This record gives sequence, structure tokens and C-alpha cells, in this order.
Amino acid sequence: MRVARWPGAFLMFVVLSALAGLLVAVAVTPAVAVAGEGASGAASFFEDLPSYLDIQTPQQVSTVYAKQGGKDVPIASFYAENRTNVTSAQIADTLKQAAIDTEDPRFRDEGGVDVIGTIRATIADTLHAGVQGGSSITQQYVKNVLVQQCEQLTGKDADATDAAIAACYHKVAGQSKARKLQEIRYAVAVNKKYTKDQILTGYLNIVGLGGRVYGAEAGAHYYFGVHAKDLSLVQSATLVAILNYPSQLRIDQPGDAKNGAANGYRLTKIRRDYVLRRMHAHGAITAAELRKAVATPITPKITETADGCSAAASQYDAGYFCDTVRSQLLADPAFGKTASDRIATLDTKGLSIHTSLDLDLQHTAQAALSSYVPKTMAGVDAGGANVTVEPGTGRVLSMVQNTDYTQSDAPTAGATAVNYNADRAVGSSSGFPTGSTYKVFTLADWLATGHTLSQTVSTTEHSFPQSEFTNSCTPLGGPPWQVANAELVDPTMSVLTATVESINTAFGAMAKQLDLCGIQKTAEAMGIHQADGSAPDSNPASVLGTNPLSPIDLAEAYAGFANGGVVCTPTTIDRVTTAEGGTIRPTPSTCTRGVSAEVAGTVDFALQGVLSGRGTAATANPGDAVPKFAKTGTTDGDEQNWLIASTTKYTNATWVGNVQGHVRLAQWPFLQGTTGYSAKFGIGKQLMTYLDGTYSGGALPAPDQALIGTAPKASPAPSTGAEQGAQTPAAAGQAAAGQAAAGQGAAGQGAAGQGAVGQGGAGQGAAGQATAGQPAAGQAGSGQGGSGQGGSGQAGPGATAPGGAPAPAGGGGGRGH
Repeated sequence: MRVARWPGAFLMFVVLSALAGLLVAVAVTPAVAVAGEGASGAASFFEDLPSYLDIQTPQQVSTVYAKQGGKDVPIASFYAENRTNVTSAQIADTLKQAAIDTEDPRFRDEGGVDVIGTIRATIADTLHAGVQGGSSITQQYVKNVLVQQCEQLTGKDADATDAAIAACYHKVAGQSKARKLQEIRYAVAVNKKYTKDQILTGYLNIVGLGGRVYGAEAGAHYYFGVHAKDLSLVQSATLVAILNYPSQLRIDQPGDAKNGAANGYRLTKIRRDYVLRRMHAHGAITAAELRKAVATPITPKITETADGCSAAASQYDAGYFCDTVRSQLLADPAFGKTASDRIATLDTKGLSIHTSLDLDLQHTAQAALSSYVPKTMAGVDAGGANVTVEPGTGRVLSMVQNTDYTQSDAPTAGATAVNYNADRAVGSSSGFPTGSTYKVFTLADWLATGHTLSQTVSTTEHSFPQSEFTNSCTPLGGPPWQVANAELVDPTMSVLTATVESINTAFGAMAKQLDLCGIQKTAEAMGIHQADGSAPDSNPASVLGTNPLSPIDLAEAYAGFANGGVVCTPTTIDRVTTAEGGTIRPTPSTCTRGVSAEVAGTVDFALQGVLSGRGTAATANPGDAVPKFAKTGTTDGDEQNWLIASTTKYTNATWVGNVQGHVRLAQWPFLQGTTGYSAKFGIGKQLMTYLDGTYSGGALPAPDQALIGTAPKASPAPSTGAEQGAQTPAAAGQAAAGQAAAGQGAAGQGAAGQGAVGQGGAGQGAAGQATAGQPAAGQAGSGQGGSGQGGSGQAGPGATAPGGAPAPAGGGGGRGH
């Protein structure tokens, strides 16, 4: 059988040897080979092959950066291939020489093709003598570049993409003669265009080294924990050994029976020692160096480059922020037309993603939250979250929650992939009812429609028939809306006092004078939507905070009030550069006017009182001089608890509540002697103290005196409150333009002045209202009208949302805090 086949094999040997000789001639002196009239058809065919190879930067690791102490700090990496391109100067000479001496000793003298190796490989292939290494380093570089191009292909779906890549692989890496011929043609062209040092550097940056590790820098870091420039002789020889057969010779699998720690990575050592002997044979190392190196065991120091947000989570408690960055990038058309394009950009383009995250603030926020809200609690699925945004830019400065970040399909207790701070589209959260923090939109609409803070409203109505409300967005219907306050309050009070003390029935009375659709539109104009992306409900109960929102959405809206009514969408990415030094401009935050500057300034003015006196967040006030405002929110049974605070430089939103279930948290014990209701005050105070010291804040937008209005004379009717002579909380002694300073003396007198509202530190009159310009009438009477706490506010049985749908649980907005 062998004898019968010999003539054919011999003929093929002769033909291919002639072809090999021709290719060698073309590779070494292509112009001479084809210049004469006798140039062969084969040479002409070779010259006609495509010679231009578009060598692009190979796939690289994208890195996410945050600021710490004013310096950029890498917190996460994303990659399809773990590779970091480096220059020739950043690669150890021992690695370069090991690659040349082992893979292509004639590299520096050849014309892109290893002449002797090509002939030897051709003969061996013809005679079926096994695989022979005939490719030069330049050819290997070309092959790797072509494979990289294959990996960039995409199809209409995952299957089409896989098929396209597989077909490309076969074309550029198969065993066909046509493929080899094209590779040689490219190698000749590459050798003409680039220097030997450039080719060698490109080769060492692109080669695979096992798993998803590619290139000298990533290989040095992964296997030995050093930079490529710091590789020792033995380490360099080991990497060159691995690149010969990465899947079999990698040294990150110590338990492998054939090539593991137990046998000293035997297969890799055999190849490593071969590399060392080749270096000695070519004079790169001495005999003594060879003996010492061969006697050195292989001792890997595996140093992972974490892919994804796990490193950000474990080292910086920033896993949820990192995940938000990824979501923002993958939704931004600036990074590619399609979702698959954007994934490829993130995973392969070596982006440097500079974010808005302040790691010093992040650490402080996590410490504050964790000191009050544990990861797990027996009997309740309790969660806590805190996010800080920058008014005027939408930049997210910090984002923390009480749980550990994980993407596991089977998370342990106290760990979740759900980002409580974000919407469903970003963090898979369904949001949480906000309680009285939503009242700010009723207040803004109240002012925008010509009402004032000084107007008085009734607090006595507790059953509101649906027919008493107007809603131009959707029909109303169903049983009356039941609203209560937790404690006795005066029968009437100013809108300012109702805001500071968060009185539910007062806001119900205000809503009757407005269009519920207008309140909804005001909320939407300030950036509000439900966590699932839908528009907020506009049924009567929504006035007291039944819409499930995310903390970042609520922070965005309050930042808009601090920014003079201009609201900016949240953003986590400041700037992005590519591995080639280019810039990708992420879609910027969108800033739009939500309410007028006059309305915003007057809302801020009213909310300043929440942090003083009888304000619902007075205990959270850090007591410094930085101007700020706040609002609290609590739903029925204290199931959900909120505190939003803002200066002109930061807006901070804190949520503590039920992730799932309906456990009443009013008396549920949390850390540091707090409850599920009061924990937010401790968290808020810690953070405001830090934020005021680092970010501070300027003068808040000025209120409009016309929207403040003039308070009527106090009624002589007796107060129903239980506390005597208490101070009013609003504005804490701050006066608007043309307003007399409030807070004159412990006796609680309203200062005589020019149109003063008489609302500062001074106590309220008998009817719960200090009278402008009337010192005598402004004296505190028998006390405040109750504690100012709202009632349970539970929607009555059968209460309905717009269109007759049942109102959400907690329809009344809770205690009103």
C-alpha cells in the first residue's frame, strides 16, 4: 500500500517544494522574483493576493475609575480577553529573547517568513511526517490579528454570531494551503510596514496564555503578580512555554493530575526548560544561568483580574454603583448602535471609564448605613439604601445599601443583585412607597397655581369623597378616601406649618383645591416616574406618597428644587477614553426646568423648617451653618421610612423599610437603640455632618415673597395641642427678603416687622399661627396645635385609584412624617 502511493507522494513533494522555493524567493526578494519576463504564474498569483492587513488594537480590558483623595482609583474591570497593551520598553528583554530563540531564531534577519522553517514544514506536511512549526513570529502575529478580527464579528442573533465567528476561524486558522499562502502574503507586507521591534511587541501583546489571559502584561500579572517589565528569566521562559500550548501548559490549575502542583507542573517545566536551552544555544544566557534556571521550580502566584463588579463590591462597597455604570453604558448609543455593539465596546476596547463616584463619601455612607441597618434581621426582610447626587449636574456621588452585592443565582442571606437605589430597568427594584416625601409635589403645584404658604387650610376633614377632587387626567370614583393624623392638631393651619409638621389632612384639603393631574404633571416635570418606568398615579391617595419610587429618582427631584427648579437626570459616567487615546462622549445628563425658580425657592424655604423646632427631621439636623432643607416620609405602620436632605451642593436620600412583606417598623428594634422608623435620622445626621464639611452648600434659591404671602391674624380659639409654648420650626430663624427676622426670644414672640410671616423660632399664637407685624398677637399661647404628626392615613375599605382601581396599600401616606 505504501509502495503504491509513493509516486504520487513524491510528485506532490516535488511540486510543493518548488512552490515553497518560490514563496521563499517572493518573501525574501519579492521584487526580483516577479520583475523579469519569466515570472511564473504562481508568483503573479501570489502578488495578486491581498497584502493590506488592518492591524487594529487587540481586545483589551476596560477599567472603571473612581476618585479617592482626589486621585483616580481603578475599582472594576470588564473584558472578553484579559489583556493590557504595553510598549516594547514595558516588556522584559528576557521575555523578548525567549520568544525569538524558541519561536523564530532568524526573526531579525528574515523578510517576514522563516525560509528554512517554511521548507521544512512543507516537506513534513507532504510526507505526512507530523506537524512541524514553520511559522515565523510575523506569521504568528498575522494569524492572531486575523483571529481577533473574527472575534469582533456579530450577527443578527447569538446563533448567527457564533456561526459567523466559526466560519471566520476556519478561513483564517484552518489547515488549507490557500490560507497559508495568504498568511505568508500578509506577513511579507507587515514586515515591510513595521519594524521588527513593533512586530515583536505586537505579537507579545496579542498571544494567548490560557483561559482569558492574553498578552505579556496580563500574563505576567496573572501568573506571577508582576508587570511584564519585571519578569525574571525563569518567569519569561515559563510564559513562552505556555504560549506554545496554552490549554495544556497553563499553570493556574494546581489540581490538574497531568500538569499540576503535585508534579511541579511537569509538562510546563519540560517546555520551559526547552526554552531555556534554546536561549543558551543562541547565546542569550550562560551555562551557569541555564543550570540555575532549570533547577528553579515553577511557583505561580495567581493574581486574578476580576471581571465585572465583584472587585468594586469587595474592596470598595461599590458593587451596586459599578453595576449602574455598566447599565448606563450599555444603554447609551454613544458606545454603539446596538446592544451587542455596546457590549463589545465595553468588553474589548480597553476603555478608561472615569465615574462620578467619590470613594471617601462612599466609605462614609456605607459605614453610616451599616451602623444602623444590618444585612439581615430575624422576622423581617428589612433593607436600607442611601444615594447622594449633585444638584445641577445629576452626578451620582455615592450609592450604598445594607446588603452585599452579588450576581449569584443562589445568593446567600444578606446578599442580592437587586439595587434598592435604582429603578427596575437598572437595578431590578420595584421601588418603595415614599410617604410624605411626595407632598413636595403638591406643595410645588399649590404655589405654581397662585396659592401661598400663608394660606390656611382645614385639618378636620378625615373622609374625602372622590367627588371633592378634580383630575383632568383620569376619571375618579369609588368610596371616600379616609385620612387621619396620629395626634390632635389645630382645626386650621397655614400651609407652611402643615408642610413643616407634615399634616396629612391639611394636604388632603390642599389637594381638593388643585387638579390631581396637575400634581402628577408637576412630579413628572421634576423627573418622577414609578420604579417600573410608568407615570406616577394621580388618585387622591397618591398625594401622601403611595407611588413606588426609587431613592435615586426622589433624590433627582429634590436636587432639582435645590437647583432653582432645574432638574438633571442622574449620571454615573464623567468621561471615557479608549486604548488608542480617543474619547467617547457619553450622553450627558439632561437638565430641564421642572418648576419656576420662584416656586423652587419658596419650596426650599418651606422645607428648611423640617430640620428645626417641631420639624419632623429636627433630630437629624447636624447643627452647622450650611443652608439646607429636608423632608421625611413614612408609610402606614412605618413600613417604609424616608429622609431627603439637600444643600445646593448635594442631595442625599435615605430609605429604610420592608424589602418584601408588611412588617410594622415603628417599634421594631434596629441597631444603636433605634427603630425602623428612627434609624433614618441617625444615618441622615452622620451623612449631613460629613457632607456639610466636604461639599458644604451656598445660599439656597431665594423664595418669592408673594408666594410666601401674609399670614392672617391669629384666631383667639384655644389650641388643642398637648405641648406648651413650643417653638415653631419653620425656617429656623431665617428670613426672606423684606421679612423681619423670626425667632425673637424664648417666649415665642413674632417680631414686629415689615410684612413678616412670624414663622421662625418664635412660637405660634393661640391658633397655631404667629401674626405678621403684631407682636402681642404673635406671642405663644397655650401651645402648639398638637405634635404635627400625621395619622395612619390608611385608605378606607374599597378606596379606589384612578379609573376605579383599588388604591395601593397604605393609601393614606402613613403618619405623615
